[in-house]
Amino acid sequence: MKARVTVITIGVDDLERSLRFYRDGLGLKTEGVFGKEFEYGAVAFFDLQAGVKLAIWPRKSISLDSGLPLSGPSATEFTLGHNVSSKAEVDEVMEQAKTAGAVIVKPAEATFWGGYAGYFQDPDQHLWEVVWNPQWAFPD
Repeated sequence: MKARVTVITIGVDDLERSLRFYRDGLGLKTEGVFGKEFEYGAVAFFDLQAGVKLAIWPRKSISLDSGLPLSGPSATEFTLGHNVSSKAEVDEVMEQAKTAGAVIVKPAEATFWGGYAGYFQDPDQHLWEVVWNPQWAFPD
């Protein structure tokens, strides 16, 4: 298998609330909600980096589409890692997320491996890690 992950879809309970959080609060670019004309089709996509998008889709829609029963969220199933270029940028993004309504789970601090990171949860309890790794370089 060649790694070709181009869309990361997360289940949400309130599409409009999550749209406001990611678009207005975090400043992610989107064209808004598509598929409202379909009973379980409403979805929003956000540009992350070249060729990669974040999708927010109601949990009920994911359940219907996949055929799996709807279950409760678990914040520790996975994390979304947002890598930045400095410690200061970690602090800036954490503050932006907090202002947007995120819950700060773990304030940013030095890590055991020499980096700097913190965690926040979005309105649907998805866990984001904002991290600076001194061994990784990221272009702006």
